[in-house]
Amino acid sequence: MALKPIRVSQINNYIKRILQSDPLLGGVTVIGEVSNLKFHGTGNVYFSLKDESSKINCFLPAERAEALRYELTEGLEIQVSGYVYVYEKGGTYSLNIRDILVEGTGNLAVAFETLKRKLEQEGLFRQEHKKLIPAFARKVAVVTSDTGAAVRDIIKIIKERSPFTDILLYPCRVQGEGAAEEIAEAIRRVNERFPETDVLITGRGGGSMEELWAFNEEVVARSIFASEIPVISAVGHETDFTIADFAADRRAATPTEAAQMAVPDVNLIKQRLEKGKTDLRENLRQKMQLAELRMERSSPGEMRKALESRLDRAAINIEEQMRNLLFYCRNRLEVLNRKTEAYKTALETQNPAEIMERGYGLILNGEGNVVTGIADLSRGDSLAVLMKDGQADCTVNAVLKR
Repeated sequence: MALKPIRVSQINNYIKRILQSDPLLGGVTVIGEVSNLKFHGTGNVYFSLKDESSKINCFLPAERAEALRYELTEGLEIQVSGYVYVYEKGGTYSLNIRDILVEGTGNLAVAFETLKRKLEQEGLFRQEHKKLIPAFARKVAVVTSDTGAAVRDIIKIIKERSPFTDILLYPCRVQGEGAAEEIAEAIRRVNERFPETDVLITGRGGGSMEELWAFNEEVVARSIFASEIPVISAVGHETDFTIADFAADRRAATPTEAAQMAVPDVNLIKQRLEKGKTDLRENLRQKMQLAELRMERSSPGEMRKALESRLDRAAINIEEQMRNLLFYCRNRLEVLNRKTEAYKTALETQNPAEIMERGYGLILNGEGNVVTGIADLSRGDSLAVLMKDGQADCTVNAVLKR
């Protein structure tokens, strides 16, 4: 028997009642990858959750989207919990989400890295925005819980190091829902009501990532960045890093270190001043002794002694120079004498008389000029031969060339 035809709205209504009455679909958890992500002006978020072969439409209401500690992005693998809802008018269904977890890592770690990257790109962490911590703080504001160990450590260290510094404690919650807003508001109010404050410390003692999370909220980072008062962030222990640490003007590993950064150690300064005073006195004493010694040396008797000493040294120097000059002159004369003897020997060797002593003679033509070769002679020329012991007159009978 054929069923009576029904209207489209009736079949959609029926499917809606069947699906939404199913206990499994009323509280289902699904894993998939985010795609087709759309943020509506109302704050609601629409996207698809897909795997290798299929996808499902998802709806995230605005109030739950605002509670997320990280930003949804395309391709992010997530685990969602919710219920199947049928949109009767359009004949479609979607997964309405109650909760989201990020696969592969914790939600807080993802939220931390996402916000850190966002604020870093905006320039909130740049060094040029960092304000200097004054050397001598007259007033320090502390924004933290008034019941924790951190505030006691900070106050104790400041009072020990710098008793003249005023401490303004501005208490607020540092963990739990609404703590981030309280911290941000406290920083803003200190700037507004106590602008004469030199340094602002905000932080808390150690804890888990969840317990420290208020200092990873965007509202706290922006309030620190906007602060006209230099801010020292002191959250947790040495290994703990929060977004507030990056936004602050200085990061302290612990609340104790933050107090040490905020104020100088007056006792240490006193010790340095005392040492400086002692060194100054000793320096002045030495200078006075030197001045007295110079004055003693400036008396007539001392001046005479000094002058006589200088004259003695000058006389010794002159004598030394005279000896050196005399030695130089003697050496120079000896060299000149040796050269003169050498020249004398050379001249004597070239003396014609010396040559004649060895049996040679000097031939002169009729004009009395020295005959140097056959070319100067002709037959019948009259010659004179000079020997060592006399002269012989000769006539050229023949000229024979070699």
